[in-house]
Amino acid sequence: MPQTDSSVVTLAEGASRAPLTTPTGLQACITLRRRRWLVLGLCLATVLGLAAGLWAVLAQDGFDGLDLALLACGLATLPWTVLGFWNAAIGFLLLRAGRTGVLAAAPHAAAGEGEAPLHLTTAVVMTLRNEDPGRALSRLALVRESLERTGHGSAFQYHVLSDSDDPGIIGAEEAWVAAWRAGLPGTGAARIHYRRRRDNAGYKAGNLQDFCARSDADLMLPLDADSLMTGPAILRLVRIMQAHPRLGILQSLAIGAPASSAFARLFQFGMRHGMLPYTLGAAWWGAECGPFWGHNALVRIAPFSAHCRLPPLRGGGAVLSHDQVEAVLMRRAGYEVRVLPIEEGSFEDNPPTLLDHLTRDARWCRGNLQYLRLPALPGLEPMSRFQLAWAVMMFLNPPALTLVLLLLTWRAATHAGPAAGAAELYLVWLLLSLAPKLAGYAAVLAHGRARAAHGGGVRFLAGMMAEIAASFLLLGAASVRLTAVMIGLALGRAGLWTAQDRDARGVRWGEAFRALGGVTLFGIVVCGALALVSPVLLAWSLPLTLGSLLAVPFCVLTAAPGTGRAMVRVGLCATREEIAPPWEIARLGEERDGLVSG
Repeated sequence: MPQTDSSVVTLAEGASRAPLTTPTGLQACITLRRRRWLVLGLCLATVLGLAAGLWAVLAQDGFDGLDLALLACGLATLPWTVLGFWNAAIGFLLLRAGRTGVLAAAPHAAAGEGEAPLHLTTAVVMTLRNEDPGRALSRLALVRESLERTGHGSAFQYHVLSDSDDPGIIGAEEAWVAAWRAGLPGTGAARIHYRRRRDNAGYKAGNLQDFCARSDADLMLPLDADSLMTGPAILRLVRIMQAHPRLGILQSLAIGAPASSAFARLFQFGMRHGMLPYTLGAAWWGAECGPFWGHNALVRIAPFSAHCRLPPLRGGGAVLSHDQVEAVLMRRAGYEVRVLPIEEGSFEDNPPTLLDHLTRDARWCRGNLQYLRLPALPGLEPMSRFQLAWAVMMFLNPPALTLVLLLLTWRAATHAGPAAGAAELYLVWLLLSLAPKLAGYAAVLAHGRARAAHGGGVRFLAGMMAEIAASFLLLGAASVRLTAVMIGLALGRAGLWTAQDRDARGVRWGEAFRALGGVTLFGIVVCGALALVSPVLLAWSLPLTLGSLLAVPFCVLTAAPGTGRAMVRVGLCATREEIAPPWEIARLGEERDGLVSG
């Protein structure tokens, strides 16, 4: 039976007399079952309604093989779109309810609100492979300094786990850590450790497993090279893990740090406002089978080491997108995986250019599609199996949208005029696809202090409109590019898993055209064909086609340093932390400015 501390149980929804059977003892299983059946019913009803509408539109002049293909593509886009809508709708309602809404989705959050002393030791771990040592390790040093400022620094260790194989970078890592240790007073240097493996077996996941097998800490906080967390945010996570010993992984909601790149500012403005309601809504029904994103999360070392070692893939090779597999293995072992859906002190960097974003998407696509090669994993929870399937299904949208554009062009050339109801159905789909970020935007606009924190309603609305326009351009370019990546994977061209570019940089026209020439050609062919056979359909298609047609200028313009400086100057797409930076973000900006001037 789980532990049921009465002071905590009172926070659950009517759980004081219900059987408390989830590991943290905060939610009755019947509550979660009802929520999951409700979400499943809402999603099925919505999908069936949209599918019926699509069938009716396509069947107006008979139904042939072309219509069947369009129906299949339309159905492929619906699961991701519809669940995103309902997560956002639930999340918006919970956001409007304030603290009560957050506790309904994340009852464990209450345990982090006090000042309980720490009795667990946490290893703060940064994994590196051929990254810029100064850029990455200065962030780890900031995390340490922030924790020291809380007065609880003695409960934390710091480990740099290197898989680098570039001799110059290895030397820089060793020198940076040595200088860091030398600059610390007293026993501070003894809590800083550096270890480099000679080979990259198992990639990042293998490095973390090797560390856990040797560690004497209770918890691990893995950080990526672009991660930054504040001391108070980390203490909240630790206190929650202390209060609930059956929590195996507690994922924080990482948000984009203030950026000088125009592309990063646009992307993370929408991502941030969409992620909060989406994650809150998903936590309401996903509960103990939550997400793990591989960084900015607390992990209980003993069960992670014992139960979360990754299986080899069928046909050989190692799992690249390791985090979700580790999450379902942790849940199989009887430990909960939860997210803390609160925007508090957990930051990461987003790709600075369209090219870097597309490269990261290709990495994720390759990693997630590997789940199809996982061996049978007996004993998984039904929700865990859904999570793995969902990670694969998210990549159904790009090829489906790309194929739809080709098929619509063909249909326009062979059928007379647009079908009645097609425009309305299309607009509904667009609205559903925008629902997460629209929910986040609405939550800010409905709250006076939130509007003020973003620089006022007018500035926020300007950022919202710029981001929505940019998101359609990104969708058009990314769908075509990811379709090409998936075709390459099917043909055995896996690509490389290399270190990411993380700093703002300009992109020359030639570089953009070499990378995006095929995407542009696709846009020219589709838009040109639609202009010939149906100018009306061309106009309606622009939210999906303009991004491929304008991929090169969009890439160059949003990477241009001048565009980024102009956006910073007027506060376009500014986040709260840019307008009123916390100490850690201010220090990060000072160090970045020092590196640039140096």
